[in-house]
Amino acid sequence: MDIAAIFPQLSGTAFYIIAFVVALSVIVAVHEYGHYIVGRWSGIKAEVFSLGFGPVLWSRMDKHGTRWQVAALPFGGYVKFLGDANAASAGTDEEVVADLTEEERRHTMSGAPLWARAATVAAGPVFNFALSIIVFTGVILTQGQTREPLTVGELRPLPAEVQELVPGDELISIGGQALPGFDDPVALGAFNDALPVEPTLEYRVRRDGAEITVGGPYPNPPIVTRLAPQSVAFDIGLEVGDVITSIDGTEIFAFSQLKERVEGGNGQPMVLKVWRAGTVMDFTLVPRRVDEPQDDGGFKTYWRIGIAGGMFFEPATETAGLGAAVTGGVKQTWRIITGSISGLWHMITGAISSCNMSGPIGIAQVSGQMASQGGESFVWFIAVLSTAVGLLNLFPIPVLDGGHLVFYAFEAVVGRPPSEKALRILMTLGLTLVLSVMLFALSNDLFCP
Repeated sequence: MDIAAIFPQLSGTAFYIIAFVVALSVIVAVHEYGHYIVGRWSGIKAEVFSLGFGPVLWSRMDKHGTRWQVAALPFGGYVKFLGDANAASAGTDEEVVADLTEEERRHTMSGAPLWARAATVAAGPVFNFALSIIVFTGVILTQGQTREPLTVGELRPLPAEVQELVPGDELISIGGQALPGFDDPVALGAFNDALPVEPTLEYRVRRDGAEITVGGPYPNPPIVTRLAPQSVAFDIGLEVGDVITSIDGTEIFAFSQLKERVEGGNGQPMVLKVWRAGTVMDFTLVPRRVDEPQDDGGFKTYWRIGIAGGMFFEPATETAGLGAAVTGGVKQTWRIITGSISGLWHMITGAISSCNMSGPIGIAQVSGQMASQGGESFVWFIAVLSTAVGLLNLFPIPVLDGGHLVFYAFEAVVGRPPSEKALRILMTLGLTLVLSVMLFALSNDLFCP
């Protein structure tokens, strides 16, 4: 689904803002619903569930006595429980609580058992992670998993002269190299390294039960299968399906040739000749330095233009099992969590640039760019952002959910909560820290290249 086509009259900025608001509203609604529903299950009464802040545009009261509302400023939300002093559940409204009976106080945040308060606070981030896992699982179930042996699905348009493969061909070998199984990454790496880098290769395939040899292009041509948001390629107007045929006048036919030229060019400008559905165009671009996570948890800096490649055909797929899909969803969510923590640590230590941290403007830009690439890309981005929001809220900073959990841990050990004076001081420090980080991220949006 092309989301951009739904709002053709909108300018780029308006489209980005709408995409950002939609993404943020979904994530906030899920996060706050986690607080609300677990609080209700734990016997804590929610007085207000608000999506947004400021003047109320719409509201209704449900049978549980909770007012559900949509407010004018759609950049957040909150759940206010009975007896809370404010929307952040920071402190207790002593005047309200003083007029309650013992039974009624049990339904307040301050009067509930420690386990109920901790579960209610933790539920917000947990629901964010659950949303991510559900989305990633759904994508895996929808897309399926690559069929083994590797089978030709839909052929991508290419300017290649030799193309004798047809959908349904099962690949046995390429260029004389037998194809290994997908479950052996070492053998796959050795296969790619040993593959002859030539414009055309021989493919041994199984077609209609018989083994035959046909000709075809290099299996991984310089074709654009995905564009990274906020990348050079996106900015200059490259599109999914484009085939890069030359760099600075030198013809290429393999994605590895493009990769080597970009990484080895030290950021020098380059002219790309691009084939797009039979039309040839020239693009000039300057690669950017990008810090990328490594398998060992570290980061390495590369020159990048922001495209992903792939094979000259869409591999045929088969239905993935539910167990495998859920496992894949959990692993993807965990990769985002560990990668985010590693990235933050490396920024703090100065190992990578602090420009890797984006603020609201940068996130809005990414939201719009992902939405412009289709509904699936946008939903995937929402899942990634949901994981990031859940993780951020678990940081042990007062005013965030993680800070509240630290207070509860203190209460569990000491036997009493921190004093009101200590809470006020810590909340002020936490709010100052959060606002400082937000201003720093906003300055990155404005001043980082």
